[in-house]
Amino acid sequence: MNRDNEFMKSFPAISEEMRSGKTQTHKIDGVRTMSEEEETEQYRFTPDVVDYLRRCDTVNQAEEIVKYLLKRGEISQSEARAIRSQLKSEGLRSFGEKKKAGHYMQHGLE
Repeated sequence: MNRDNEFMKSFPAISEEMRSGKTQTHKIDGVRTMSEEEETEQYRFTPDVVDYLRRCDTVNQAEEIVKYLLKRGEISQSEARAIRSQLKSEGLRSFGEKKKAGHYMQHGLE
């Protein structure tokens, strides 16, 4: 089967319009210059040090997180000291209850 026959079989109404020369036309008055994606601004959630700490099971894991974020420059030396002090004096759960897998699916981003 050649392409014309295949097209006619797949799209009979359009094929008939094209054959008869009686195609419909529609005037376009304006053109959108920005895509719809730009119109609806996406909220991007970036976890902070407390979000990471709340996923930890142990103080040692929390220490690793603090060390890593300090090395990356995401927290300052003074923030790291304050976090370590709070970990030592008040414990891991002083930052909030543990966030389990699927936390944001159940509770949202707030």
